[in-house]
Amino acid sequence: MDDRTPSAAPAPLRIALAGLGTVGVGVLRLIEANCAIVEARAGRPIEVVAVSAREAGRSRGVDMGGAAFVADMTALALREDVDVVVEAVGGADGPALALAEAALGAGKGLVTANKAMIAHHGLRLAELAAATGAALAFEAAVAGGIPVIKGLREGAAANAIERIYGILNGTCNYILSTMEATGADFADVLADAQAKGFAEADPAFDVDGVDAAHKLAILAAIGFGARVDFPGVAISGIREVRAADIAQARALGFVIRLVGVADCAPGDDGEARLLQRVRPCLVPTSHPLAHVTGATNAVVAEGNFAGRLLFQGAGAGAGPTASAIVADLIDIARGVAGAPFSVPAAALQPMRRADPGHRVGRDYIRFTVADRTGVLAEITAAMRDAGVSIESLIQRGRASEDGGEVLVAMVTHEGPERCVTRALELLDGSPSLTAAPLVLPILRD
Repeated sequence: MDDRTPSAAPAPLRIALAGLGTVGVGVLRLIEANCAIVEARAGRPIEVVAVSAREAGRSRGVDMGGAAFVADMTALALREDVDVVVEAVGGADGPALALAEAALGAGKGLVTANKAMIAHHGLRLAELAAATGAALAFEAAVAGGIPVIKGLREGAAANAIERIYGILNGTCNYILSTMEATGADFADVLADAQAKGFAEADPAFDVDGVDAAHKLAILAAIGFGARVDFPGVAISGIREVRAADIAQARALGFVIRLVGVADCAPGDDGEARLLQRVRPCLVPTSHPLAHVTGATNAVVAEGNFAGRLLFQGAGAGAGPTASAIVADLIDIARGVAGAPFSVPAAALQPMRRADPGHRVGRDYIRFTVADRTGVLAEITAAMRDAGVSIESLIQRGRASEDGGEVLVAMVTHEGPERCVTRALELLDGSPSLTAAPLVLPILRD
């Protein structure tokens, strides 16, 4: 006779969901469609007990079961029947931040896809989570469904990360790779991307590099154990990249991609310096990032023992983002969420910003100049006086009877970045230049 008493079924993880847009509805659909898989991997059911959105009665094409509707989203954090709050509202501040602080302050877990909020307030939220013992997870904030945060925090945890870089914005990558495939210029491809829904009506957040910078700041904090320093990210977008630049890059054996790069190197005093930049770069065709096209994201992390690690996949969309959010919920259900930024918030280091002038590399520089005698000599003299060595130089004109516009492009030999900066300072204000020069670093292979 078996006298053993059957163990009670594990209690469900009860979640409240704020925001019923594309991402929020995606989370509900995933939990419904993959209910058995999620429960098996979480070790217990994940149950949506409350939701909040702007409109209560609107149909969203998904079954919300018996979830209570709460008009004031911040009130979700005060409900006794909620263990974890999922924030799918967006925005660095305002209601999203108020909800995050209320949830963590009440000791409830918080899962978010809000890259802007984590980039601006991640340290404070991590400190609040540590003080109350709440879980804070944001896998979906960087690169959608790609498990790059888990890869850095867990898979590469034994490594000293030397560099993190990648294609972090799908809209920019779609535009640049389409320009490459069609020969069209930026404005035309942007308009087409907006018509197809790949770009927002106001694309500034994407094409000016801000979205990618938010993600880079988060990755740098995780990879280097640094406090999140979004203001320290130098940002350049893709508006000034022309079809002519892409054609010239192809002729030289490169493609152009918007790349976020973060590295941590000791300064002259031995203290670590953090460099974070988002810029269009020339990427060698032999590099894995050169073959990332369309709205795909890809992140490379270089570990001192693991070597080069590549994470690639869909960087946005309801399905990939919901996948990352529910993966975080599964970790919380298991009790294995871990420190949000790999190490406890109190151990994150306030790293000094690196002086980019000391960095050594090669650049592509494009000048737009008046078609007249002596312009080329003026440019090469400035390069000489600043100590910039020119590897190759190409001049292409669009001449007209009264003097047309000429594009002068060059590739430099490897040298300190401060020399290129000095050369451009010498040329600043020259009547020979009809537009600001475009400098694209060449990503090392």
